[in-house]
Amino acid sequence: MPSDIDVSSPTALCDLIRGDGPLLLNVPHAGLVLPPEVAEALRPEAAGLRDTDWHMDRIAREVRPVGASLMVARVSRYAADLNRPRDDTPLYDSATTGLISTIDFDGAPLYRDGAAPDAAARAARVSAYWTPYHAALTDEIARIRAAHGYCLLLDLHSIRSRVPRLFDGRLPDLNLGTNSGASCAPGLARAAHAAIEGHGLSVVRDGRFKGGYITRHYGTPDRHVHALQIEIAQEVYMQETPPWTYLPEKAARLTGALGALIAAMAAFSPEREDG
Repeated sequence: MPSDIDVSSPTALCDLIRGDGPLLLNVPHAGLVLPPEVAEALRPEAAGLRDTDWHMDRIAREVRPVGASLMVARVSRYAADLNRPRDDTPLYDSATTGLISTIDFDGAPLYRDGAAPDAAARAARVSAYWTPYHAALTDEIARIRAAHGYCLLLDLHSIRSRVPRLFDGRLPDLNLGTNSGASCAPGLARAAHAAIEGHGLSVVRDGRFKGGYITRHYGTPDRHVHALQIEIAQEVYMQETPPWTYLPEKAARLTGALGALIAAMAAFSPEREDG
């Protein structure tokens, strides 16, 4: 079997490249596609999609090693947030946004007056976008686990470095989340943390961003799925104002750190951890 198989299609909700190794990179918030019913209802200022994880799809493709699988959402988080639970139970005690959010990160309304989705529209969006995406992610994790006995999932995210509604001050450059150690083996958490240090970037583990729904739901070490989330301060690699320009020279340190993180994950052995 070839090491990389692109199974995407023009009508797919996501791009999926299947590798033949145990590592899966997932990017749920870089999508820029706005379904017509969403685009028509948004305020003009919201149509710029400022809460997108800008360029994370590009970065994931750059750092993905041969043999790793890659899944990238195409639909914007303003249609449905793929990193929230289906029942929209809050994941953090502090301020956040929801599954079908009506506000942006700063608390500003997303929809024109009277155009916010009602209960039926919300349910329709969950069925159209959230459910098939998670079905595809579940299937890919199951495929990898069946082939290797385990799966290593890295969920890649980014956010503006300063969002006062969500956190105080300036966010650390690299925010590693392991759901306070519950989503992966302890040895993997330690190795991942060590790997991203020493690249000239500030690092924190299980701080403000401990991992969203994807990390918490799929990260089940007792079932041989080890999940980590990395939340990146966008100032590290891009311009944080429109047009959200990617800055390759700044991004070099980031891709170096992510490459080290991925290498540490690839070197992880559940057998050694269990032993």
